[in-house]
Amino acid sequence: MGRAKKTKKFATMKRMISASDPRLKDKDRAPPKKGKKEDPHEIKTTEHVQQSSALFFQYNTQLGPPFHVLIDTNFVNFSIKNKMDIVQSMMDCLYAKCIPYITDCVMAELEKLGSKYRIALRIVKDPRFERLPCMHKGTYADDCLVNRVTQHKAYIVATCDKDLKRRIRKLPGVPIMYLTNHRYSIERMPDAYGAPKDR
Repeated sequence: MGRAKKTKKFATMKRMISASDPRLKDKDRAPPKKGKKEDPHEIKTTEHVQQSSALFFQYNTQLGPPFHVLIDTNFVNFSIKNKMDIVQSMMDCLYAKCIPYITDCVMAELEKLGSKYRIALRIVKDPRFERLPCMHKGTYADDCLVNRVTQHKAYIVATCDKDLKRRIRKLPGVPIMYLTNHRYSIERMPDAYGAPKDR
């Protein structure tokens, strides 16, 4: 009969006695943790998140022409792929003047993508596009756009990114512009008469 194989024990460690173990002498033992006594006369306070004054239930009253549209990196790329003029197509969708906004993060992302996306960079540097400076660390555009929209409910977010859409849907009163069937559509905005209706 063959020998039984001994399995090697990995990361074996000496057993340590915890500081509050009853086997230890009183002087070595850690003192028991005392819970904070509740004062019966103390007034209990609970923090509640302040709702935006721009909202009337789920309807955002701050949105109105001219519309301020925050643009994501992939929205620019998909628009070029579908040969669409961004500003003109936005106006066709909303039947009103639109001001596209580009944050520093989106600009940085487009610059990182290299020479393949130089047309997108040239479009974004158009004087019709407004620049928004970013004061935070890092150049992750999704976080930047979500933070901006959380602080100021005066923007529409233009994106084709599923994850970003999912994040923005959790925020009430922020419409999302996206690309469908070679034209722009918008969700969560009843005033958009030019947007194609879902059947």
